[in-house]
Amino acid sequence: MNTDLFLQAARAVFSGLWLTLVVTLAAYVIGQVFALPLALARTSGRRWLNAPALTFTFVMRGSPLLVQLFIIYYGLGQIEAVRSSLIWPLLRSPLGCAILAVGLNSAAYTAELVAGAILHVPKGQWEAAKALGIRAPVTLARIILPQAYRAILPALGNEMILVMKGSTLASTVTVMEMTGAARVFVARTYAPFEAFAVAGLIYLLLGAMFGFGFRRVERCVAIPGK
Repeated sequence: MNTDLFLQAARAVFSGLWLTLVVTLAAYVIGQVFALPLALARTSGRRWLNAPALTFTFVMRGSPLLVQLFIIYYGLGQIEAVRSSLIWPLLRSPLGCAILAVGLNSAAYTAELVAGAILHVPKGQWEAAKALGIRAPVTLARIILPQAYRAILPALGNEMILVMKGSTLASTVTVMEMTGAARVFVARTYAPFEAFAVAGLIYLLLGAMFGFGFRRVERCVAIPGK
């Protein structure tokens, strides 16, 4: 171990911190955006809605994230319809592909969490709202979803940490986030311990910060007396 190498490794790894945050936060937002409609489809009694959502979550949860990233980055560009579509500017960018892959993977896991929470809300609340003349969309938005999301807030915090860990795979498609920067430093200095020790410490601190933030949110939305 060499103190100077630790300092050099820290500078190298910090150069990828911004991209790590971009991939993590953008992918998490994408995951949350797609998770809600997927969850609503999963809890729907209509087979034409439930079956596609179930297939999507089964595939995304059952296959490795790295394979999904390679399919999006290397595979979709081979399809002419994709190259001529509006999403091609996103898919031709390694950063865009990394964000999309991690985000869709997160959406599948989060959708199952949200669906389970929705189903856990007592059916009597739906019936009471209907008896009061409250329309189903309003019942869902104002009564059911707030309870569902409050119940799974700890799991959503864990999901953000998992998304951050998933962002480490972005370096496999040339996105030089912290893990990629550490690998480049190792290739130049042959000092893997210093580089990955620094990267691991920063990831640990980021995870602690995300966890602290979600605990604060939990306290803010908690029901008094419970």
